[in-house]
Amino acid sequence: MKVIHLEDLNDTDNDVQHGNWRSRRFVLAKDGVGFSFHDTVLRAGTETEMWYANHVECVYVYQGSGTLVNRETGERHELRPGTMYLLDGHDQHTVIADEDIHTACVFNPPVTGREVHDENGVYPLITEDDQVSA
Repeated sequence: MKVIHLEDLNDTDNDVQHGNWRSRRFVLAKDGVGFSFHDTVLRAGTETEMWYANHVECVYVYQGSGTLVNRETGERHELRPGTMYLLDGHDQHTVIADEDIHTACVFNPPVTGREVHDENGVYPLITEDDQVSA
């Protein structure tokens, strides 16, 4: 059993911050459970382009508001508390945060915590033994 309080992750290696977002990772690949679980905040007034070409992500919005844009179709979806979206087609997407958007996210395969978005918004597929897969 593993029990972690969100504030326990502050200022640790599991607290990853970028200009547009902050992600505190509760569960990572090293935990060996087949997924990773994150609490992520997308900052108000930002637009974040992402494309998880190597992962499936499920996102649950529990606070804040904004818009999710499917960059392939132009389709737009309101984000507000109680919204879930599943990126099961490796969808290229943009999140526009009107307010800070607080989310709980699950990734499969799990992230290691060392991934960095590339110029296309993609996380590379990294395994625990530091191998990068194409």
